[in-house]
Amino acid sequence: MSDAEHPADESNPNVAQDDFEPVQVFPEADEMDLRPGADNCYKCTTCDSACPVAEVDDEFPGPKFQGPEQWRLKRKSDEDIDASVMDCSNCMRCDDVCPSSVPLSQMHNTARGEFVDERMEKLSREYVRNRILANYRTMAELGSKVPRLTNFVMGLGVTKLFNEKVLGVTSEREFPEFAAQTFREWWNERGGPQVRDEQKRVAYFHGCYSNYNTPEVGKALVRVFEKFGYEVVVPVQRCSGTPMFANGMLDDAKRAAGINVENFSGLIADGYDIVASCTSCSMSLKQEYPELFDLDGIEDVSAHTYEAMEYLRIHEDLEGALADSSVPEQSYAYHAPCHARNQGLDRQAVELFRELDGVEIEDVGPSCSGISGTYGWKEEKYEKSMKIGEEMFEHMHHAAGEVGMTECPTCSMQMEHGTGYEIRHPLQVLEEAMA
Repeated sequence: MSDAEHPADESNPNVAQDDFEPVQVFPEADEMDLRPGADNCYKCTTCDSACPVAEVDDEFPGPKFQGPEQWRLKRKSDEDIDASVMDCSNCMRCDDVCPSSVPLSQMHNTARGEFVDERMEKLSREYVRNRILANYRTMAELGSKVPRLTNFVMGLGVTKLFNEKVLGVTSEREFPEFAAQTFREWWNERGGPQVRDEQKRVAYFHGCYSNYNTPEVGKALVRVFEKFGYEVVVPVQRCSGTPMFANGMLDDAKRAAGINVENFSGLIADGYDIVASCTSCSMSLKQEYPELFDLDGIEDVSAHTYEAMEYLRIHEDLEGALADSSVPEQSYAYHAPCHARNQGLDRQAVELFRELDGVEIEDVGPSCSGISGTYGWKEEKYEKSMKIGEEMFEHMHHAAGEVGMTECPTCSMQMEHGTGYEIRHPLQVLEEAMA
């Protein structure tokens, strides 16, 4: 039994107490008691050794300090949150490797929220930049109204220079292009669901990127699920909140979560499960929502959310469906996103496609891509993100073929940026095989 369950008397560490008053990590988090997780940390530093930021930045204190150590400082005195918490990329690898199940990313997210609320100047360049990046959906909704013009303007050298010098957004990256037609426009144009089945129902959480930038991924999901006889619906939704968590914008994240939980939780009673094509989106709904927010229906949303291929592998015979299929010959370098690894999904694409006629697929290793959503878009963190991604780039260059594969849209950006390879989503390959 851990000392989190029976904490020791401070005057006599050998005597356990049966009752204790929960001590909050951060005062404003009224619904949150992180004491059990923090006290379960026994300083093995496994999380620090797995942290991709700590690997390339000797000044970053690592997830152990950002989580349990800061908690202990807060318990003993009214210490300010250390500014280094903003260097955490929110890859959540620390959660994945901790042998004691310490809720490290929950602590980091909460600490970032307090740091931004209490210590970051709201008119500073960093705050304004982070707020814009965290609320990508707002900018994307505007840009997608005139996609060709937006793509042209965002590709101009003067625009990149302005973004870097004024906002602190790196000029080294190419801004992702907006699609001529968003996924939701396509969905409405086709008339919504094409299959009706009261027994097989899913609600698609497409997120921002599949809607505004890569609608072909969303279309692939819909067609594949309908091929298996599922009724697919697409509720009104907001950003999953992932970039907001990473930038400490917890009020923004809670507003988005409130809309998402309200619109998706009501469908669960009618037999719908929730599927996402982005592993960061599914991670957010499954783990971060119930960790950080107290909203009606949030536990149901968490329990009924799946990554799309994960769902099909649970409920359908995918391998059997592909047994007699083939696709044009292609070699893929597959990268498992950190948020896929945290859900135990890091091998699913390799396992599914390695027997598919025409496909050669190679896992390019366990390293982080380095971009971590908005992290690698920040001018001061760009070089760091590229150093983190070096191992992945090298493995991709040594893999057969020059096409990458991943479930994460920002990992896809980093893979293309670091190698020049075309990147595809597993759902696109699955749709091609089932056509």
